[in-house]
Amino acid sequence: MASAVQKITLSSSRDIPLNKLILSQSNVRRVKAGVSIEDLAADIARRGCLLQSLNVRPVLDAEGVETGMFEVPAGGRRFQALQLLVKQKRLTKTAPVPCVVRDPSTKILAEDDSLAENVQRVPLHPLDQFRAFQTLRDKGLCDEDIAAAYFVGVNVVKQRLRIAAVSEKLLDIYAEDGMSLEQLMAFTVTTDHARQLQVWDALQRSYSQEPYQIRRMLTEKTVRASDRRVLFVGIDAYENAGGVVMRDLFQQDDGGWLENIGLLETLVAEKLRTDAERIAAEGWKWIEVAVDFPYGHDHGLRELDGIPADLTDDERATREALRTEFDQLQAQYEDADELPDEVDQRLSEIETALEAFESRPHIFDPADISRAGVFVSIAHDGQIQVDRGYVRPEDEAPVVEPGQEDRDDLEQVGIDNDTSPVQRVVITIGQAEPEDDEDDVVKPLPDRLLSELTAYRTLALRDAVANNPHVAMTALLHKLCLDAFQHTATGNCLEASVRHVFFSIQSADLKESPSAKAVTERHDAWKADMPKDEAALWDWLAALDDASRAALLAHCVSFGVNALYEKGDRYGGPGLSVHGVQHRLAQADRLARAVGLDMVDAGWRPTVENYLGRVTKPRILEAVREANGEQSAQLIDHLKKADMAKEAERLLNGTGWLPEPLRSSEATTADIGDADANGGEEEALPAFLADGEDNAGEDETDAPVVIAAE
Repeated sequence: MASAVQKITLSSSRDIPLNKLILSQSNVRRVKAGVSIEDLAADIARRGCLLQSLNVRPVLDAEGVETGMFEVPAGGRRFQALQLLVKQKRLTKTAPVPCVVRDPSTKILAEDDSLAENVQRVPLHPLDQFRAFQTLRDKGLCDEDIAAAYFVGVNVVKQRLRIAAVSEKLLDIYAEDGMSLEQLMAFTVTTDHARQLQVWDALQRSYSQEPYQIRRMLTEKTVRASDRRVLFVGIDAYENAGGVVMRDLFQQDDGGWLENIGLLETLVAEKLRTDAERIAAEGWKWIEVAVDFPYGHDHGLRELDGIPADLTDDERATREALRTEFDQLQAQYEDADELPDEVDQRLSEIETALEAFESRPHIFDPADISRAGVFVSIAHDGQIQVDRGYVRPEDEAPVVEPGQEDRDDLEQVGIDNDTSPVQRVVITIGQAEPEDDEDDVVKPLPDRLLSELTAYRTLALRDAVANNPHVAMTALLHKLCLDAFQHTATGNCLEASVRHVFFSIQSADLKESPSAKAVTERHDAWKADMPKDEAALWDWLAALDDASRAALLAHCVSFGVNALYEKGDRYGGPGLSVHGVQHRLAQADRLARAVGLDMVDAGWRPTVENYLGRVTKPRILEAVREANGEQSAQLIDHLKKADMAKEAERLLNGTGWLPEPLRSSEATTADIGDADANGGEEEALPAFLADGEDNAGEDETDAPVVIAAE
């Protein structure tokens, strides 16, 4: 016979005056956690009720008789919140409190009730909370109301609402523990559900599913808000034109990412054209406009010497007042370990204002303006950059013989007295290189890439030579002795004329390299001190001390350094022969060893743009293998070319890895002498050319396309 199921009797509930309740010492909660008592009291007051009754037990005297008081072993925080409301005079001390009254004869300990109430509760899944916030928003509550009700910041509410707006499929995967909260947060960068699902599907075939990888994939076809083009146009103008900005509410995103690249380019072009038309009204003969100009774009042009515009009396007074304030602030905080934020900001504002006084526009002769032009571009900080006063060789004024100075003669020799501006805007558009073959053969590096890499090395070598006057003097004397005593016509890495060697092929970031900046700063410093008059220049040079003369010589010699790879002429044409290219590169290696050139110290790092996106997958894997070992290479060998290049950039960062054309040569100085002694026999190829020297089959389709508009 089956035993009868024992029936239970639930404890009754009733209202008990608040002043009849006391906090039990059996409450197991000792450490403060969760919502504060103050916030809990505010929430009870807002609701006007307790969402959960207190669990109480009668207080018994020594004989076991009820005293009419009740202790609270479970619900102590709610009880303390009610007491706080009484203290704030928002609740009467005799207010009835809903309580569940335990039978004093029960065998269940008070500590057991207190522990069970806190341990056996199941907290909300984060997704339930996110969706609940969304429901409150849908029912009319604003973000501020939700934040106030749940004692969180408005930004926290926005974050949770953004998570709730992710694709339902991804939310379901998260609910089933198929992805982490950090991964789900990364998907909030975009509101495009189709793109979110596309990236999630791609991640299933990738070894890396880190949140940063998700963000990078979601933003790979966007432009950062910190881009110079965005700073130039302005986020507001972009959004007013209908552009969409993607924001990351969970990490620092520098203003987000712009989705509509075509719209951004249109706005940039329109604003640049407007600025160019304004500048054209000054009377210039031509104007070239581009987002950015390459290093050496003004080669072959004569720069006009303008006169800085004079300051007015008020401007001089303002400048002196700013200088005085700057000196006073510096003196006041000279011994401080750290400047207060407001002082630091003020010093920065003063520096900016003083720089504006120093960089005032120059005044040019109207006759010079009529034959000169202007370069208009965007500076790195998004400001318009206007470089005025460049004269092309064909626009130079012809030499007028004495007696031919009347107007008719001037017109006959071709001087145009019409100073009306002729504007010519040139927009240069770079064309992407074709995808390399995906076979497993390590092919020779493309000629163009070799030229770009050796352009980096040449510029770094120039900087190193300029900082080593002894080596510069030795190189110069070596070249001059070869010319004077051996009459050799073999290609040399030092153009001792000195002829400034420019780079017809270069990558977009060459002008921003540390070497380029160092060379430009040094050149500008010498130019600022150097007289422009030829006779005065001679006297100035003669008066220099030996150290300054040596430093200036090293600087001038450095401009003749030519360590460029170029495709040699194998058939005796007018260009440099293959042997000449090899000899040049061998000499460049010797010069690099002499100055201790290290391209890692010179600032070169492998990136997708300057190397990894330009070579085949086997070369990418070879680079990672050399830098980090076979295990790292195996981590990315299954990826597509674009993803492999991006991951390789991350893996190679900080390793000091260099492609072969940028590495220090192990050859000795005697190698070159031995090669010369062989009577012009073919030299051994440099290491990076050893696997093939003829790249005629490579496509040269990445030359810039120039579109001219009158």
